[in-house]
Amino acid sequence: MFPCEANLARSLTECYLSRLGSSKRSGKALQNNEKEGKKERAMVDRVFIARICRILKIMVPRTLCKETGYLLLIAVMLVVRTYCDIWMIQNGTVIESAIIGRSRKDFKKYLFNFIAAMPAISLVNNFLKYGLNELKLCFRVRLTRYLYEEYLKTYTYYKMGNLDNRIANPDQLLTQDVEKFCNSVVDLYSNLSKPFLDIVLYIFKLTSAIGAQGPASMMAYLIISGFFLTRLRRPIGKMTIIEQKYEGEYRYVNSRLITNSEEIAFYNGNLREKQTIHKTFRKLVEHLHNFILFRFSMGFIDTIIAKYLATVVGYLVVSRPFLNLSDPRHQNSTHAELLEDYYQSGRMLLRMSQALGRIVLAGREMTRLAGFTARITELMQVLKDLNSGKYQRTMISQEKDGDKKQPLSLIPGSGEIINSDNLIKFDHVPLVTPNGDVLIEDLNFEVRSGANVLICGPNGCGKSSLFRVLGELWPLFGGRLTKPVRGKLFYVPQRPYMTLGTLRDQVIYPDTLEDQKKKGISDQVLKEYLDNVQLGPILEREGGWDSVQDWMDVLSGGEKQRMAMARLFYHKPQFAILDECTSAVSVDVEGYIYSHCRKVGITLFTVSHRKSLWKHHDFYLHMDGRGNYEFKKITEDTVEFGS
Repeated sequence: MFPCEANLARSLTECYLSRLGSSKRSGKALQNNEKEGKKERAMVDRVFIARICRILKIMVPRTLCKETGYLLLIAVMLVVRTYCDIWMIQNGTVIESAIIGRSRKDFKKYLFNFIAAMPAISLVNNFLKYGLNELKLCFRVRLTRYLYEEYLKTYTYYKMGNLDNRIANPDQLLTQDVEKFCNSVVDLYSNLSKPFLDIVLYIFKLTSAIGAQGPASMMAYLIISGFFLTRLRRPIGKMTIIEQKYEGEYRYVNSRLITNSEEIAFYNGNLREKQTIHKTFRKLVEHLHNFILFRFSMGFIDTIIAKYLATVVGYLVVSRPFLNLSDPRHQNSTHAELLEDYYQSGRMLLRMSQALGRIVLAGREMTRLAGFTARITELMQVLKDLNSGKYQRTMISQEKDGDKKQPLSLIPGSGEIINSDNLIKFDHVPLVTPNGDVLIEDLNFEVRSGANVLICGPNGCGKSSLFRVLGELWPLFGGRLTKPVRGKLFYVPQRPYMTLGTLRDQVIYPDTLEDQKKKGISDQVLKEYLDNVQLGPILEREGGWDSVQDWMDVLSGGEKQRMAMARLFYHKPQFAILDECTSAVSVDVEGYIYSHCRKVGITLFTVSHRKSLWKHHDFYLHMDGRGNYEFKKITEDTVEFGS
């Protein structure tokens, strides 16, 4: 009987020590390695406490809320479960004593007690699981809503990926990391509360049974051996970070294949892509092999310390009061009483070891939680900065060989934006990319409503950059920009965006059906917009306005461009930016679209290489790609560019 109890203690010790190292490994893997040369250490310190308190205020906003109720439910269930565990130990010991003592009466009595208590104990366990799962979900809902409220405010989602380079993977942070953080917080709450209560109760019971030396010896061994193994496992943290990096690269090359499958198929690039995927996968596999070898060597040490030495400690602790013949507690005990006392003491010692192991493990889980907390806090800080107009990005040097001029003083947001209807005016505005590359040092021109402008120039000269500044996607580095408010300026790209939803949603995007009704625009008017761009038959072909399709695939390139123009007619902005958005449309349809825009009062900024469009414009802006530009009125003598 004795080896059985010692083996149980050994197994629990081994399990706890193994999980201890595993948690340490997971915690280190959360260090922020998104940028080269910057590795933020996630530590359990005052900064961590301040961070998690800040996030907890978001997840538990009030004293009386649903989350508080679940916290109380979990606390009550943890206390009840502890008392259930003690009752189970005592009742189980009596049942086994009755079996060995051949007492049919006692056996039936305590067995029926156990059967009668089963529903209540099961209910307590499942109420605890229910409370934990609901609390995790509530925390995730609160935090996700807060983060998306900040992320989808104005153009923050665009700025994070295009202006700021602190966060490389916001999608992972907003989904996976938020979920893991919420799970980790709730698990830590559970893994700290019950073990503390267990240790207090079991120490009290064990001290009266086998003395204070037994529990103290087991606790000392668990703590010392646990910290020793944790130090030996330190390299696992770095190896796990590398593993995550290689796993991310492997997922990325696979997602690229799916995203660009059509282009790759046209190039017949399957063999090249296979080489890329195999190369990335091979790098991951080689690292995993090294990882397995390291864990093999660690497993040898783990077995000695956490398995065999734990067995020795278990023998010494459990046997001491029974082998001491002068112990007054057992001097007059019968064999059955010794056996019952042994079972009860051994199992309580085992449960106390489990509780202590969970507390030490919770300390390691705090390191893991510190990593999640650092990542979530960084995301929150970046969102706050971007929403207040601040961003951080690597800037390039403006000093070139042989350039005698003083470089521009580049301060993002130092320019002034003035909102005014029916006017777009660039007044000494430098055209600068977010990383500090100056395309045009001093841009000056003015356009009033009714005067269409054709933008032309070689690739990379700054045409799209001009529109990004005009749309307030990029910061202004100086000068004064006069323009209408955002809602009165519309952008139509070469590859129009088709949203998820109905056919009606494609025309009225980003409005909703409720917005359409508020504007007083009927479906018949929408039908006229489709007819204006020769898309009338699509309404019957696709099954009406409420038909839901994958419109990016259902519509052809030309249909998507014409749908974008119908969307433009619906919104009727003061100014519209057309960025090669009629390249897949026939010349006659294109001409009708431009005539209709002038008729309804939409002033156009057009990027196009078609000569046929010059007659629809009043001015042209030519950029040569060397920092020079020319803004002139189109006359009969103007030399037309393009084909």
